[in-house]
Amino acid sequence: RKVGPLLTLPTAIPSSPASCRNIARGRQRDRERDTERKREREMGYDYGKNRSEHPEPMQAEVKGSLPEWLQGTLVRNGPGLFSVGETSYNHWFDGMALMHSFTIKHGEVTYRSKYLRGDTYNSNMQANRIVVSEMGTMAYPHPSKNIFSKVITFLNHTVPDFTDNCAGNIIKYGNDYYATSETNYIRKIDPVTLETQDKVDYQKYIAVNLVTSHPHYDKEGNTYNMGTSIADKGKTKYMIFKIPASPALKNVETICTLPCRSLLTPSYYHSFGMTENYFVFIEQPLKLDILKMATAYLRGVNWASCLKLHPEDETLIHLIDRKTKKQVGIKYYTGAMVVYHHVNAFEEDGHVVFDVIAYEDNSLYDMFYLDKLKDQDTSGPSKTFTKPTCKRFVLPLNDKGEAGEDLVKLKYTKASAIKEKEGKILCQPEVLTEGVELPRINHHYNGQKHRYVYLTAAEKVESTMITKLDVETKQRLDWTAENCLLSEPVFVPRPGATEEDDGVILTAVINSSPGESDYLLVLEGKSFKEVARVYVNVELHIDMHGYFIPQND
Repeated sequence: RKVGPLLTLPTAIPSSPASCRNIARGRQRDRERDTERKREREMGYDYGKNRSEHPEPMQAEVKGSLPEWLQGTLVRNGPGLFSVGETSYNHWFDGMALMHSFTIKHGEVTYRSKYLRGDTYNSNMQANRIVVSEMGTMAYPHPSKNIFSKVITFLNHTVPDFTDNCAGNIIKYGNDYYATSETNYIRKIDPVTLETQDKVDYQKYIAVNLVTSHPHYDKEGNTYNMGTSIADKGKTKYMIFKIPASPALKNVETICTLPCRSLLTPSYYHSFGMTENYFVFIEQPLKLDILKMATAYLRGVNWASCLKLHPEDETLIHLIDRKTKKQVGIKYYTGAMVVYHHVNAFEEDGHVVFDVIAYEDNSLYDMFYLDKLKDQDTSGPSKTFTKPTCKRFVLPLNDKGEAGEDLVKLKYTKASAIKEKEGKILCQPEVLTEGVELPRINHHYNGQKHRYVYLTAAEKVESTMITKLDVETKQRLDWTAENCLLSEPVFVPRPGATEEDDGVILTAVINSSPGESDYLLVLEGKSFKEVARVYVNVELHIDMHGYFIPQND
């Protein structure tokens, strides 16, 4: 008797109708994801789309080989929720903070994401509308609110009680980690579970209204940051302060105060520089008009509209001696520019050298209004903001010389510092490279002479390339892939490394290729070549900044 062909059975047979339904739902999610990927390729990244959180840890798929020494958690932060009820934010920076993390342990990776449950988030969710104002979005009371509530709201906006929607970065004070933006509020978080913990008001410890989200850390575990005190006792000033490793915020020390050159229009700044012996502060002509801020709510405009560039003004460069806690007497200045990110600063042979990412104007902020992001073509070079440039400035610590003399004596740089008749020093930078942003270095070289910088390409709105820049040779190594958007690259040094680029670079990648997931990209530091991709079966979101926490911290 002939025997028919054997049937090949599936390796896994669904054991119940519920299992079949789960498989069907999984396949449906995959189809929906592929449809979304196709739409994103055609339309570009949807900046105004509300993103889902995934608070429970999920196993990621590692393709490639993670170094055995790479153990820890990369925590990143950025806006993820842009509409509540029938109300929407105007600006991408205003979105509710969505934190996410990649935890790497023994070659395996877990992912999770969670919205920051601050007072701002909770108030908005409870009201089912945006009720707390952000820099680019002013929130107004519901028409049903009584006159008393409306008066209170008006007073809160005359003397702003800022938001605690801390969507800018993750920072460390002592042994604790915080989500932060640039207001006087930060939120303590659990970096493992991403749970939101205590709300901290800087003003309980130091009289500052605005604080940067880019502090500096020293080898002893101390943190240094900078903020602006607005009209405190009739004075507006900048303050550099130190937060010791323990007991952290309870023992804040004011290192130096600098008066604003104009009482009611302090300079906006996003970061500052630090070397072994000095702080570098750029007082730029991008200024915040305090009087206009006080009346913005009444005039029906947002606070961001009170930020204005004054191109006719010089950019002042302040050098503060960390030992004497006083400003160096030499007056340095350069032409009008806008700086968000410092790269690094160091000292060499009687000079302070610092690198920054500089713009000609403040069009970068305006570019991220959500209505503009929808209208512009993100596939080609941006026509809506000036190209950022990585520039090197050199400050001579000795101003002895004749008028017209270049006081920079370092042979390897084209930066100059010309002494003028009035005694001031005009600093002209050397251009290291163009079209880059979000700089990161090996943090062990912070304040020391560095050679390598890791950046995202910024020729257009969406970054599709990351770069390793050699500041000595000006050569660049680039990594890019089709249908991919890349986040800020974070360098993680190999424990015990003696070479600056001995480590790996981590960057989150939004992948719009059909049938493929988003992933964490791992590049080898020296060669800048790919060693692994860590795929997650969720949609990642474009974020701002992040912090890598080694397992032993």
